[in-house]
Amino acid sequence: MKTIKSIFKKFENAMAATAFAEAGEFETAKQIMREEEARPVKISRKSGSSYVTKIAVNSAAGSK
Repeated sequence: MKTIKSIFKKFENAMAATAFAEAGEFETAKQIMREEEARPVKISRKSGSSYVTKIAVNSAAGSK
């Protein structure tokens, strides 16, 4: 469930940035998206295993 919550949070932030951009507040929209990009990538280890799985969701702005 934590992954679903993080996806909804990313969507919420993207929609907020979109609303600010549509209203002409481009700097605020950029700031919201920068804060979203600055979130750390979660790393999880499967118990009893030697590999590490990275869990990351691309932001609504996309990565280049």
